Amino acid sequence: MNDRKVWRRLMQCVAIVAMVVLGWTGVPATARARDNTVDYTLTDLRYRDFARADLEGTSFAGANMKGANFQEANLHGTILTKGSFFEADLTGVDLSESFADRVVFDRANLSNAIFTDAIASSSTFIEADITGADFSGTILDRYQVSLMCDRADGINSVTGVATRDSLGCR
Repeated sequence: MNDRKVWRRLMQCVAIVAMVVLGWTGVPATARARDNTVDYTLTDLRYRDFARADLEGTSFAGANMKGANFQEANLHGTILTKGSFFEADLTGVDLSESFADRVVFDRANLSNAIFTDAIASSSTFIEADITGADFSGTILDRYQVSLMCDRADGINSVTGVATRDSLGCR
């Protein structure tokens, strides 16, 4: 096997171990990747078009999705660990119950996104458009929440929850 295949296999094993551990600690079962989905782990998906795609349960761990279009896509229960959505369009995307630790959402468009009951620890949202996004029940770093509260505005058109309320802004 070449180094890339070894690395990909190692990352898949790490993802499986993480899923098993998370399954035992109360993370919803939908946060585990489904067997019948495409695995985008460690792939280069820059500027790809996934608009309105059903990608529920897919793994994008370590993937580069710079500038990709995910408008209104279903990413419910996906694994996004160490992925990069830099400048990606995530307008109206469903990221509920996703495992998004250490993900770069900098300068991404998350307007009207549903990002509920997810894990987004150590993820960054610098200059991201979060207008109308719903982060209810999502684990976020306090520092990122404080930065997002400075620009949080709008109400999610699907859930009816105000972005400021979902982040717990004062």
